[in-house]
Amino acid sequence: MLQIERWKRWLIILLCVTGFVFALPNGFYSGVERHNDAIAAGEESSAWPSFLPSNLVNLGLDLRGGAHLLGEVALEEVYTTRMEGFWPEVRNALRDERATIGAIRQQDGAPGELRVRIGEVTGMDRALEVVRGLSRPVTTLTGGLEQDIVVRAEGNEVVVTLSDAEKAATDQRTMAQSLEIIRRRVDEAGTREPTIQRQGNDRILIQVPGIGSAQELKTLIGKPALLTFQTVVGETGNPDGRAGAGNEILPDATIEGRYFILERSPVVTGEELVDAQPSFDQNGRPAVNFRFNATGGRKFGVYTAENIGQPFAIVLDGEVISAPVIQSAITGGSGIITGDFTVQESTELAILLRAGSLPASIEFIQERTVGPELGQDSIDAGKLATIVAFVAVLIFMALSYGLFGLFANAALIINVILIFALLSMIGATLTLPGIAGIVLTIGMAVDANVLVFERIREEAKTSKGPARAIELGYEKALSAIIDANITTFLTAVILYVMGAGPVRGFAITLGLGIMTSVFTAIFVTRLFIIIWFERRRPKKLEV
Repeated sequence: MLQIERWKRWLIILLCVTGFVFALPNGFYSGVERHNDAIAAGEESSAWPSFLPSNLVNLGLDLRGGAHLLGEVALEEVYTTRMEGFWPEVRNALRDERATIGAIRQQDGAPGELRVRIGEVTGMDRALEVVRGLSRPVTTLTGGLEQDIVVRAEGNEVVVTLSDAEKAATDQRTMAQSLEIIRRRVDEAGTREPTIQRQGNDRILIQVPGIGSAQELKTLIGKPALLTFQTVVGETGNPDGRAGAGNEILPDATIEGRYFILERSPVVTGEELVDAQPSFDQNGRPAVNFRFNATGGRKFGVYTAENIGQPFAIVLDGEVISAPVIQSAITGGSGIITGDFTVQESTELAILLRAGSLPASIEFIQERTVGPELGQDSIDAGKLATIVAFVAVLIFMALSYGLFGLFANAALIINVILIFALLSMIGATLTLPGIAGIVLTIGMAVDANVLVFERIREEAKTSKGPARAIELGYEKALSAIIDANITTFLTAVILYVMGAGPVRGFAITLGLGIMTSVFTAIFVTRLFIIIWFERRRPKKLEV
Protein backbone atom coordinates (compact mmCIF):
# COMPACT_ATOMS: atom_id res chain seq x y z
CA MET A 1 0.00 0.00 0.00
CA LEU A 2 1.37 3.42 -0.97
CA GLN A 3 1.49 5.10 2.42
CA ILE A 4 3.74 7.08 4.81
CA GLU A 5 2.79 7.24 8.49
CA ARG A 6 1.72 10.64 9.73
CA TRP A 7 4.60 10.97 12.19
CA LYS A 8 7.11 10.25 9.43
CA ARG A 9 5.51 12.95 7.25
CA TRP A 10 5.83 15.51 10.00
CA LEU A 11 9.42 14.43 10.70
CA ILE A 12 10.36 14.93 7.03
CA ILE A 13 8.68 18.35 7.00
CA LEU A 14 10.38 19.29 10.30
CA LEU A 15 13.82 18.37 8.94
CA CYS A 16 13.25 20.44 5.81
CA VAL A 17 12.02 23.46 7.80
CA THR A 18 14.96 23.15 10.22
CA GLY A 19 17.36 23.07 7.27
CA PHE A 20 15.74 26.20 5.84
CA VAL A 21 16.08 28.04 9.18
CA PHE A 22 19.78 27.17 9.54
CA ALA A 23 20.55 28.02 5.91
CA LEU A 24 18.65 31.34 6.06
CA PRO A 25 21.53 33.45 7.57
CA ASN A 26 23.61 32.83 4.43
CA GLY A 27 21.06 34.78 2.42
CA PHE A 28 21.83 37.87 4.57
CA TYR A 29 25.57 37.31 4.89
CA SER A 30 26.82 40.86 5.57
CA GLY A 31 24.18 41.66 8.16
CA VAL A 32 24.63 38.39 10.03
CA GLU A 33 28.41 38.84 9.95
CA ARG A 34 28.09 42.30 11.53
CA HIS A 35 25.72 40.83 14.10
CA ASN A 36 28.18 38.05 15.02
CA ASP A 37 31.08 40.53 15.30
CA ALA A 38 29.04 42.75 17.62
CA ILE A 39 28.02 39.82 19.83
CA ALA A 40 31.62 38.61 20.01
CA ALA A 41 32.67 42.09 21.15
CA GLY A 42 29.97 42.09 23.85
CA GLU A 43 27.84 44.71 22.13
CA GLU A 44 24.14 44.84 21.30
CA SER A 45 23.13 44.22 17.69
CA SER A 46 19.88 44.62 15.78
CA ALA A 47 21.31 43.50 12.43
CA TRP A 48 19.83 40.00 12.85
CA PRO A 49 17.06 38.61 15.11
CA SER A 50 18.60 37.01 18.17
CA PHE A 51 16.08 34.14 18.21
CA LEU A 52 17.28 32.87 14.81
CA PRO A 53 20.49 30.88 14.24
CA SER A 54 23.44 33.02 13.15
CA ASN A 55 25.86 30.34 11.96
CA LEU A 56 27.36 31.14 8.55
CA VAL A 57 29.18 29.17 5.90
CA ASN A 58 32.66 30.69 6.18
CA LEU A 59 34.22 31.87 2.93
CA GLY A 60 37.68 30.52 2.20
CA LEU A 61 40.79 32.38 1.14
CA ASP A 62 40.04 32.07 -2.58
CA LEU A 63 36.57 33.58 -2.11
CA ARG A 64 37.10 36.29 0.52
CA GLY A 65 40.71 37.19 -0.25
CA GLY A 66 43.48 37.20 2.34
CA ALA A 67 46.98 35.89 2.98
CA HIS A 68 48.66 32.52 2.42
CA LEU A 69 51.91 31.52 4.12
CA LEU A 70 53.91 28.31 4.23
CA GLY A 71 56.46 28.32 7.03
CA GLU A 72 59.27 25.98 8.03
CA VAL A 73 59.95 25.54 11.75
CA ALA A 74 63.62 25.49 12.81
CA LEU A 75 63.38 22.39 15.00
CA GLU A 76 67.15 22.34 15.65
CA GLU A 77 66.81 25.52 17.70
CA VAL A 78 64.75 23.63 20.26
CA TYR A 79 67.54 21.08 20.74
CA THR A 80 69.97 23.90 21.47
CA THR A 81 67.56 25.54 23.91
CA ARG A 82 67.03 22.24 25.71
CA MET A 83 70.76 21.74 26.18
CA GLU A 84 71.24 25.31 27.40
CA GLY A 85 68.49 24.83 29.95
CA PHE A 86 69.98 21.47 30.99
CA TRP A 87 73.33 23.00 32.06
CA PRO A 88 72.25 24.23 35.53
CA GLU A 89 70.95 20.74 36.38
CA VAL A 90 74.19 19.10 35.19
CA ARG A 91 76.29 21.71 37.04
CA ASN A 92 74.47 21.15 40.35
CA ALA A 93 74.76 17.36 40.02
CA LEU A 94 78.51 17.45 39.28
CA ARG A 95 79.31 19.94 42.05
CA ASP A 96 78.79 17.21 44.65
CA GLU A 97 81.45 15.09 42.91
CA ARG A 98 84.24 17.68 42.82
CA ALA A 99 86.44 15.56 45.05
CA THR A 100 86.47 12.90 42.32
CA ILE A 101 86.17 14.84 39.07
CA GLY A 102 87.79 18.14 39.99
CA ALA A 103 86.67 21.55 38.72
CA ILE A 104 83.87 21.70 36.16
CA ARG A 105 83.40 24.28 33.42
CA GLN A 106 80.97 24.60 30.53
CA GLN A 107 82.59 24.68 27.08
CA ASP A 108 81.34 25.98 23.75
CA GLY A 109 80.03 23.21 21.54
CA ALA A 110 78.09 22.53 18.39
CA PRO A 111 74.39 23.49 18.29
CA GLY A 112 72.29 20.96 20.18
CA GLU A 113 75.04 19.65 22.46
CA LEU A 114 76.29 20.45 25.95
CA ARG A 115 80.02 20.15 26.71
CA VAL A 116 81.38 20.12 30.26
CA ARG A 117 85.14 19.97 30.99
CA ILE A 118 86.19 18.23 34.18
CA GLY A 119 89.49 18.75 35.97
CA GLU A 120 90.36 15.09 36.66
CA VAL A 121 90.22 12.68 33.70
CA THR A 122 90.38 9.76 36.14
CA GLY A 123 86.91 10.74 37.38
CA MET A 124 85.34 10.56 33.91
CA ASP A 125 83.48 7.31 34.61
CA ARG A 126 81.90 8.83 37.70
CA ALA A 127 80.98 12.02 35.81
CA LEU A 128 79.30 10.00 33.05
CA GLU A 129 77.40 7.97 35.63
CA VAL A 130 76.12 11.11 37.39
CA VAL A 131 75.00 12.82 34.19
CA ARG A 132 73.33 9.64 32.88
CA GLY A 133 71.43 9.51 36.14
CA LEU A 134 69.70 12.74 35.13
CA SER A 135 68.13 11.10 32.06
CA ARG A 136 64.42 10.38 31.83
CA PRO A 137 62.60 7.64 29.92
CA VAL A 138 60.91 8.44 26.60
CA THR A 139 58.09 6.33 25.15
CA THR A 140 58.80 5.60 21.49
CA LEU A 141 56.28 5.05 18.71
CA THR A 142 56.81 1.28 19.04
CA GLY A 143 55.89 1.40 22.71
CA GLY A 144 59.44 0.83 23.98
CA LEU A 145 61.33 2.99 26.46
CA GLU A 146 64.51 4.92 25.66
CA GLN A 147 66.42 7.60 27.55
CA ASP A 148 66.06 11.24 26.58
CA ILE A 149 69.80 12.03 26.52
CA VAL A 150 72.97 10.42 25.19
CA VAL A 151 76.12 10.98 27.29
CA ARG A 152 79.63 10.25 26.03
CA ALA A 153 83.21 11.21 26.82
CA GLU A 154 85.60 13.08 24.52
CA GLY A 155 88.97 13.53 26.19
CA ASN A 156 88.35 15.35 29.44
CA GLU A 157 84.93 16.62 28.32
CA VAL A 158 81.46 15.18 28.97
CA VAL A 159 79.28 15.63 25.88
CA VAL A 160 75.47 15.52 26.24
CA THR A 161 73.02 15.40 23.31
CA LEU A 162 69.36 14.47 22.89
CA SER A 163 68.62 10.90 21.85
CA ASP A 164 66.84 10.17 18.57
CA ALA A 165 63.69 9.14 20.45
CA GLU A 166 63.69 12.41 22.41
CA LYS A 167 64.28 14.41 19.23
CA ALA A 168 61.26 12.75 17.59
CA ALA A 169 59.10 13.44 20.66
CA THR A 170 60.42 17.00 20.84
CA ASP A 171 59.59 17.55 17.17
CA GLN A 172 55.99 16.46 17.77
CA ARG A 173 55.63 18.74 20.80
CA THR A 174 57.26 21.67 19.02
CA MET A 175 54.98 21.40 15.98
CA ALA A 176 51.87 21.02 18.14
CA GLN A 177 52.89 24.00 20.29
CA SER A 178 53.70 26.12 17.22
CA LEU A 179 50.31 25.34 15.67
CA GLU A 180 48.48 26.26 18.86
CA ILE A 181 50.43 29.49 19.42
CA ILE A 182 49.98 30.62 15.82
CA ARG A 183 46.27 29.90 16.10
CA ARG A 184 46.02 31.94 19.31
CA ARG A 185 47.95 34.86 17.77
CA VAL A 186 45.71 34.89 14.71
CA ASP A 187 42.60 34.66 16.93
CA GLU A 188 43.88 37.59 19.02
CA ALA A 189 43.85 39.71 15.85
CA GLY A 190 40.14 39.00 15.35
CA THR A 191 40.36 37.29 11.94
CA ARG A 192 37.70 34.82 10.85
CA GLU A 193 38.10 31.09 10.36
CA PRO A 194 41.82 30.78 9.57
CA THR A 195 43.24 27.56 8.15
CA ILE A 196 46.28 26.53 10.20
CA GLN A 197 47.56 23.01 9.65
CA ARG A 198 50.74 20.97 9.65
CA GLN A 199 52.31 19.88 6.38
CA GLY A 200 55.06 17.27 6.45
CA ASN A 201 57.51 17.04 9.34
CA ASP A 202 58.42 20.69 9.90
CA ARG A 203 56.09 22.91 7.84
CA ILE A 204 52.94 24.83 8.73
CA LEU A 205 50.34 26.11 6.26
CA ILE A 206 48.58 29.32 7.31
CA GLN A 207 45.68 30.81 5.35
CA VAL A 208 43.80 33.74 6.85
CA PRO A 209 40.82 35.17 4.92
CA GLY A 210 40.09 38.87 5.21
CA ILE A 211 43.59 40.02 6.23
CA GLY A 212 45.23 42.79 4.21
CA SER A 213 48.47 41.19 3.02
CA ALA A 214 50.93 38.37 3.56
CA GLN A 215 53.37 40.84 5.13
CA GLU A 216 50.76 41.86 7.71
CA LEU A 217 50.24 38.20 8.58
CA LYS A 218 54.01 37.63 8.83
CA THR A 219 54.29 40.59 11.18
CA LEU A 220 51.56 39.09 13.35
CA ILE A 221 52.88 35.54 13.65
CA GLY A 222 56.47 35.64 12.40
CA LYS A 223 58.03 37.04 15.55
CA PRO A 224 59.23 34.31 17.90
CA ALA A 225 58.40 36.55 20.91
CA LEU A 226 61.01 34.67 22.95
CA LEU A 227 60.91 36.50 26.26
CA THR A 228 63.55 35.74 28.87
CA PHE A 229 64.79 37.38 32.08
CA GLN A 230 68.58 36.96 32.30
CA THR A 231 71.39 37.91 34.66
CA VAL A 232 73.57 40.84 33.54
CA VAL A 233 77.30 40.07 33.75
CA GLY A 234 78.49 43.34 32.28
CA GLU A 235 78.39 45.80 29.36
CA THR A 236 80.57 46.09 26.28
CA GLY A 237 80.84 48.08 23.08
CA ASN A 238 82.27 45.17 21.10
CA PRO A 239 79.67 42.66 19.85
CA ASP A 240 82.44 40.29 18.70
CA GLY A 241 84.28 40.17 22.01
CA ARG A 242 84.58 37.15 24.29
CA ALA A 243 81.55 36.68 26.48
CA GLY A 244 82.99 33.81 28.48
CA ALA A 245 81.74 30.24 28.78
CA GLY A 246 78.01 30.06 29.45
CA ASN A 247 77.51 33.72 28.52
CA GLU A 248 76.35 35.59 25.43
CA ILE A 249 76.48 39.14 24.06
CA LEU A 250 73.17 40.73 23.04
CA PRO A 251 72.47 44.25 21.71
CA ASP A 252 70.51 46.94 23.50
CA ALA A 253 67.29 47.59 21.58
CA THR A 254 67.12 51.21 22.75
CA ILE A 255 70.75 52.47 22.52
CA GLU A 256 72.67 51.74 19.35
CA GLY A 257 76.22 50.46 19.88
CA ARG A 258 75.51 49.28 23.43
CA TYR A 259 75.76 45.55 24.20
CA PHE A 260 75.19 43.49 27.32
CA ILE A 261 77.04 40.39 28.47
CA LEU A 262 74.41 38.04 29.89
CA GLU A 263 74.32 34.60 31.38
CA ARG A 264 72.90 32.35 28.67
CA SER A 265 70.67 30.36 31.07
CA PRO A 266 67.57 32.47 31.82
CA VAL A 267 66.18 33.05 35.29
CA VAL A 268 62.58 32.94 34.03
CA THR A 269 61.18 32.46 30.50
CA GLY A 270 58.08 33.60 28.69
CA GLU A 271 56.66 30.08 28.96
CA GLU A 272 55.93 30.86 32.62
CA LEU A 273 54.04 34.04 31.68
CA VAL A 274 50.25 33.79 32.12
CA ASP A 275 49.13 37.32 31.21
CA ALA A 276 50.37 40.52 29.60
CA GLN A 277 48.44 43.76 29.13
CA PRO A 278 49.37 47.14 27.63
CA SER A 279 49.56 49.90 30.23
CA PHE A 280 51.55 53.01 31.20
CA ASP A 281 54.39 53.46 33.67
CA GLN A 282 54.55 56.03 36.46
CA ASN A 283 55.76 58.65 33.97
CA GLY A 284 52.86 58.08 31.59
CA ARG A 285 54.94 56.23 28.98
CA PRO A 286 53.56 53.11 27.22
CA ALA A 287 54.57 49.87 28.94
CA VAL A 288 53.42 46.29 29.37
CA ASN A 289 52.27 44.72 32.63
CA PHE A 290 53.03 41.01 33.00
CA ARG A 291 52.18 38.24 35.44
CA PHE A 292 53.91 34.87 36.01
CA ASN A 293 52.42 31.56 37.04
CA ALA A 294 53.17 30.19 40.52
CA THR A 295 56.45 28.54 39.50
CA GLY A 296 57.71 31.56 37.55
CA GLY A 297 56.61 33.97 40.26
CA ARG A 298 58.47 31.98 42.92
CA LYS A 299 61.71 31.84 40.90
CA PHE A 300 61.43 35.54 40.03
CA GLY A 301 60.83 36.45 43.69
CA VAL A 302 63.81 34.43 44.95
CA TYR A 303 66.12 35.87 42.28
CA THR A 304 65.15 39.50 42.90
CA ALA A 305 65.45 39.04 46.66
CA GLU A 306 69.03 37.72 46.28
CA ASN A 307 70.14 40.35 43.75
CA ILE A 308 68.90 43.69 45.10
CA GLY A 309 70.93 46.53 43.60
CA GLN A 310 71.98 44.44 40.60
CA PRO A 311 70.70 44.91 37.03
CA PHE A 312 68.86 42.18 35.16
CA ALA A 313 67.91 42.07 31.50
CA ILE A 314 64.50 41.62 29.89
CA VAL A 315 65.29 40.03 26.52
CA LEU A 316 62.83 39.77 23.64
CA ASP A 317 63.83 37.99 20.43
CA GLY A 318 67.57 38.35 21.08
CA GLU A 319 67.51 42.05 22.07
CA VAL A 320 67.63 43.63 25.50
CA ILE A 321 64.52 45.80 25.63
CA SER A 322 65.06 46.84 29.23
CA ALA A 323 67.78 46.39 31.87
CA PRO A 324 66.44 47.82 35.15
CA VAL A 325 68.20 47.66 38.51
CA ILE A 326 66.42 45.53 41.11
CA GLN A 327 65.28 47.95 43.82
CA SER A 328 63.50 45.41 46.02
CA ALA A 329 62.25 41.81 45.99
CA ILE A 330 59.36 41.33 43.51
CA THR A 331 57.41 38.60 45.25
CA GLY A 332 53.94 39.14 43.79
CA GLY A 333 54.69 37.30 40.55
CA SER A 334 54.01 40.38 38.44
CA GLY A 335 55.94 43.33 37.04
CA ILE A 336 56.14 45.86 34.25
CA ILE A 337 58.22 46.08 31.06
CA THR A 338 59.23 49.62 30.20
CA GLY A 339 61.11 50.86 27.18
CA ASP A 340 60.96 53.21 24.23
CA PHE A 341 57.52 51.97 23.10
CA THR A 342 54.66 53.61 21.26
CA VAL A 343 51.11 52.75 22.31
CA GLN A 344 50.76 50.49 19.27
CA GLU A 345 54.06 48.72 19.96
CA SER A 346 53.13 48.07 23.59
CA THR A 347 49.76 46.66 22.47
CA GLU A 348 51.38 44.39 19.88
CA LEU A 349 53.99 43.23 22.40
CA ALA A 350 51.25 42.38 24.90
CA ILE A 351 49.40 40.36 22.23
CA LEU A 352 52.54 38.40 21.35
CA LEU A 353 53.42 37.69 24.97
CA ARG A 354 49.85 36.78 25.90
CA ALA A 355 49.59 34.36 22.98
CA GLY A 356 52.81 32.70 24.07
CA SER A 357 56.29 32.40 22.67
CA LEU A 358 57.01 30.24 19.68
CA PRO A 359 59.36 27.39 20.66
CA ALA A 360 61.43 27.99 17.50
CA SER A 361 61.67 30.53 14.72
CA ILE A 362 59.75 30.08 11.47
CA GLU A 363 61.18 30.75 8.02
CA PHE A 364 58.48 31.56 5.48
CA ILE A 365 59.31 29.79 2.24
CA GLN A 366 56.09 30.67 0.42
CA GLU A 367 53.79 33.66 0.69
CA ARG A 368 50.86 34.88 -1.36
CA THR A 369 48.26 37.62 -1.05
CA VAL A 370 44.81 37.05 -2.58
CA GLY A 371 43.07 40.38 -3.19
CA PRO A 372 39.36 40.81 -2.38
CA GLU A 373 38.69 41.63 -6.03
CA LEU A 374 39.99 38.23 -7.09
CA GLY A 375 37.91 36.64 -4.35
CA GLN A 376 34.80 38.44 -5.60
CA ASP A 377 35.56 37.24 -9.14
CA SER A 378 35.74 33.70 -7.78
CA ILE A 379 32.40 34.12 -6.00
CA ASP A 380 30.77 35.48 -9.17
CA ALA A 381 32.20 32.63 -11.26
CA GLY A 382 31.03 30.08 -8.70
CA LYS A 383 27.55 31.61 -8.60
CA LEU A 384 27.31 31.56 -12.38
CA ALA A 385 28.43 27.92 -12.59
CA THR A 386 25.97 26.89 -9.88
CA ILE A 387 23.06 28.76 -11.46
CA VAL A 388 23.76 27.37 -14.93
CA ALA A 389 24.02 23.82 -13.60
CA PHE A 390 20.91 24.30 -11.46
CA VAL A 391 18.76 25.71 -14.27
CA ALA A 392 19.95 23.07 -16.75
CA VAL A 393 19.00 20.25 -14.39
CA LEU A 394 15.62 21.83 -13.61
CA ILE A 395 14.77 22.18 -17.30
CA PHE A 396 15.92 18.64 -18.09
CA MET A 397 13.85 17.09 -15.30
CA ALA A 398 10.73 19.10 -16.16
CA LEU A 399 10.94 18.19 -19.86
CA SER A 400 11.77 14.54 -19.21
CA TYR A 401 9.30 13.66 -16.45
CA GLY A 402 6.62 16.34 -16.45
CA LEU A 403 4.88 16.73 -13.10
CA PHE A 404 7.16 14.17 -11.47
CA GLY A 405 10.10 16.21 -12.76
CA LEU A 406 8.71 19.27 -11.00
CA PHE A 407 8.54 17.26 -7.78
CA ALA A 408 12.21 16.34 -8.29
CA ASN A 409 13.06 20.00 -8.92
CA ALA A 410 11.40 21.05 -5.66
CA ALA A 411 13.37 18.34 -3.85
CA LEU A 412 16.56 19.55 -5.54
CA ILE A 413 16.02 23.07 -4.20
CA ILE A 414 15.49 21.60 -0.72
CA ASN A 415 18.64 19.55 -1.24
CA VAL A 416 20.79 22.66 -1.84
CA ILE A 417 19.22 24.35 1.18
CA LEU A 418 20.06 21.36 3.37
CA ILE A 419 23.69 21.37 2.13
CA PHE A 420 24.14 24.99 3.20
CA ALA A 421 22.37 24.26 6.49
CA LEU A 422 24.79 21.45 7.30
CA LEU A 423 27.81 23.53 6.25
CA SER A 424 26.61 26.33 8.54
CA MET A 425 25.96 24.01 11.47
CA ILE A 426 29.44 22.43 11.38
CA GLY A 427 31.17 25.77 10.72
CA ALA A 428 32.70 24.58 7.44
CA THR A 429 34.71 26.85 5.16
CA LEU A 430 33.51 27.10 1.56
CA THR A 431 36.18 27.33 -1.14
CA LEU A 432 36.14 27.16 -4.94
CA PRO A 433 36.62 23.36 -4.84
CA GLY A 434 33.73 23.27 -2.37
CA ILE A 435 31.54 25.10 -4.88
CA ALA A 436 32.62 22.50 -7.46
CA GLY A 437 31.42 19.82 -5.04
CA ILE A 438 28.02 21.52 -4.77
CA VAL A 439 27.73 21.81 -8.55
CA LEU A 440 28.59 18.12 -8.89
CA THR A 441 26.03 17.27 -6.20
CA ILE A 442 23.33 19.13 -8.14
CA GLY A 443 24.00 16.93 -11.14
CA MET A 444 24.16 13.78 -9.03
CA ALA A 445 21.09 14.61 -6.93
CA VAL A 446 18.68 13.79 -9.75
CA ASP A 447 20.30 10.40 -10.42
CA ALA A 448 18.25 8.76 -7.69
CA ASN A 449 15.07 10.39 -8.98
CA VAL A 450 15.84 9.24 -12.52
CA LEU A 451 16.26 5.65 -11.29
CA VAL A 452 12.95 5.81 -9.39
CA PHE A 453 11.00 7.44 -12.20
CA GLU A 454 12.28 4.99 -14.81
CA ARG A 455 11.29 2.08 -12.57
CA ILE A 456 7.83 3.62 -12.09
CA ARG A 457 7.52 3.92 -15.88
CA GLU A 458 8.31 0.25 -16.33
CA GLU A 459 5.95 -0.87 -13.57
CA ALA A 460 3.14 1.35 -14.94
CA LYS A 461 3.34 -0.52 -18.27
CA THR A 462 2.48 -3.82 -16.53
CA SER A 463 -1.00 -2.51 -15.64
CA LYS A 464 -0.50 -3.02 -11.91
CA GLY A 465 -2.21 0.26 -11.12
CA PRO A 466 -0.71 3.68 -10.31
CA ALA A 467 -0.33 3.11 -6.55
CA ARG A 468 1.41 -0.23 -6.97
CA ALA A 469 3.64 1.11 -9.75
CA ILE A 470 4.85 3.96 -7.55
CA GLU A 471 5.43 1.65 -4.60
CA LEU A 472 7.37 -0.90 -6.66
CA GLY A 473 9.33 1.85 -8.39
CA TYR A 474 10.74 3.06 -5.06
CA GLU A 475 11.32 -0.46 -3.71
CA LYS A 476 13.21 -1.77 -6.75
CA ALA A 477 15.28 1.36 -7.25
CA LEU A 478 16.35 1.57 -3.59
CA SER A 479 19.23 -0.93 -3.76
CA ALA A 480 20.76 0.75 -6.83
CA ILE A 481 20.45 4.18 -5.17
CA ILE A 482 22.12 2.99 -1.96
CA ASP A 483 24.95 1.17 -3.78
CA ALA A 484 25.78 4.09 -6.06
CA ASN A 485 25.79 6.67 -3.28
CA ILE A 486 27.73 4.54 -0.79
CA THR A 487 30.59 4.10 -3.26
CA THR A 488 30.64 7.83 -4.01
CA PHE A 489 30.49 8.65 -0.30
CA LEU A 490 33.44 6.33 0.37
CA THR A 491 35.36 8.18 -2.33
CA ALA A 492 34.58 11.47 -0.57
CA VAL A 493 35.80 10.02 2.74
CA ILE A 494 39.07 8.88 1.15
CA LEU A 495 39.57 12.31 -0.43
CA TYR A 496 39.05 13.94 2.97
CA VAL A 497 41.41 11.60 4.82
CA MET A 498 44.18 11.54 2.22
CA GLY A 499 43.82 15.07 0.85
CA ALA A 500 44.52 18.49 2.29
CA GLY A 501 43.23 22.03 1.85
CA PRO A 502 41.14 22.41 -1.32
CA VAL A 503 40.71 18.65 -1.76
CA ARG A 504 39.14 18.41 1.69
CA GLY A 505 36.79 21.28 0.88
CA PHE A 506 35.60 19.40 -2.19
CA ALA A 507 35.24 16.17 -0.20
CA ILE A 508 33.15 17.81 2.55
CA THR A 509 30.58 19.37 0.20
CA LEU A 510 30.45 16.20 -1.91
CA GLY A 511 29.91 13.97 1.15
CA LEU A 512 27.24 16.22 2.65
CA GLY A 513 25.58 16.55 -0.77
CA ILE A 514 25.36 12.77 -1.13
CA MET A 515 23.60 12.44 2.23
CA THR A 516 21.10 15.22 1.52
CA SER A 517 20.43 14.02 -2.05
CA VAL A 518 19.63 10.50 -0.84
CA PHE A 519 17.30 11.93 1.82
CA THR A 520 15.45 14.19 -0.63
CA ALA A 521 15.20 11.50 -3.35
CA ILE A 522 13.93 8.70 -1.10
CA PHE A 523 11.77 10.67 1.33
CA VAL A 524 10.98 14.18 0.08
CA THR A 525 9.99 13.38 -3.51
CA ARG A 526 8.10 10.33 -2.29
CA LEU A 527 6.19 12.53 0.16
CA PHE A 528 5.32 14.97 -2.65
CA ILE A 529 4.10 12.15 -4.90
CA ILE A 530 2.03 10.51 -2.15
CA ILE A 531 0.35 13.80 -1.19
CA TRP A 532 -0.42 14.47 -4.87
CA PHE A 533 -1.70 10.92 -5.39
CA GLU A 534 -3.99 11.06 -2.34
CA ARG A 535 -5.56 14.27 -3.60
CA ARG A 536 -5.91 13.41 -7.31
CA ARG A 537 -6.30 9.60 -7.36
CA PRO A 538 -5.24 9.32 -11.02
CA LYS A 539 -6.31 6.26 -13.04
CA LYS A 540 -3.17 6.40 -15.16
CA LEU A 541 0.37 7.60 -14.59
CA GLU A 542 2.18 9.80 -17.08
CA VAL A 543 5.81 9.95 -16.01
